[in-house]
Amino acid sequence: MQLTGKHSELIERIYDAGLDPDLWADVVVMLNGFFGSRACGLISKDKVSKSGATHYYCGVDPHFIRLYADEYAQHDPLARLPRYGEVRNIPDLVDFDEYRRGRFYQEWLRPQGCADVANVVLERANSSCPMLMTVIPGREMLDAKMRARMQLVVPHASRALMINRTIVRKQQKSTALAEIVDRLKAGVILLDSACNIVHSNPAADAILEADDVLRSVHGRLLASSSEANAALREVFRGEAEVAAAAAANRKIQLTSHDGSHYVAHVIALPSLLRQGRADGAIGALFVWKAKLDARACAGLIDRTFELTPAELRVLQSIVDIGGVPETAGALGIAETTVKTHLHRVFDKTGTSRQAELVKLVAGFSNPLVH
Repeated sequence: MQLTGKHSELIERIYDAGLDPDLWADVVVMLNGFFGSRACGLISKDKVSKSGATHYYCGVDPHFIRLYADEYAQHDPLARLPRYGEVRNIPDLVDFDEYRRGRFYQEWLRPQGCADVANVVLERANSSCPMLMTVIPGREMLDAKMRARMQLVVPHASRALMINRTIVRKQQKSTALAEIVDRLKAGVILLDSACNIVHSNPAADAILEADDVLRSVHGRLLASSSEANAALREVFRGEAEVAAAAAANRKIQLTSHDGSHYVAHVIALPSLLRQGRADGAIGALFVWKAKLDARACAGLIDRTFELTPAELRVLQSIVDIGGVPETAGALGIAETTVKTHLHRVFDKTGTSRQAELVKLVAGFSNPLVH
């Protein structure tokens, strides 16, 4: 049997429902008309408990839908599911005379003035609760024409349901990833190719609201320094540039008005987040205040560069406070002593400026700590 005219429209609508599950209710009505049946629906059937749930239907009184879920699903001949893709009616599944004496027929189907039910499993055997298309022909049994029409739409409905499940899984993963991003202590800003802010987590919102190292102007990200702005525009021209910057571990240095240092780390955006909630984003910035977490980083930096306790204290103060006079005051030592320790730190770490120390320490910090 070939689909023509309005029947090809039915197939198009089935695939539309694959992208938008809300359309299944209308598709079921169209299927019922195409089959010429009394009722049609999409149900799921648990292989273990034998319970059933009706998701979309037409042609059946809601009272009988409730009865099916509450009582009669367990008496349904579908307790033994047919194989995937095979249209089967009641005589295909059980002894017909015995079935007519059973509760399902006597108490559920017969009161509706119907004699037969046809079903086809639309999802493969690895599903513990597969979706089925179920059709009630009416007072007559399933005939060859109706069976052929059901069989004709099976592959299309099956693919559409597979698309539904794939989209749902991607959305769930994307949502989970976005929720993780929102819980990070580091500021996370997702940007498009014009540096427009596509999404920012609460930590980033706080940085933007401070209107210091970074700000949002009509939704576009701007840095307080022209050098940082130029770096942002250079990196966020396209996905290739972002990927190259991320591979090179590119960081953009930011300095606040009070001399505090921040680091903006360029991140290539995971495809799940790019395709989901962050539509339009080509990359991300992880922004955090550069400071030495003594508990998390001091031991590692000390072992890496063999710093003395005094040198480590000076390094931490330089990063947290920002200058020789301030460090001298904070530590209660002379500025000349600070300079002596600082030059030793420069020698041991291979740096020559305080800004380079900030960048070095930031590399030992973990902005992904919750």
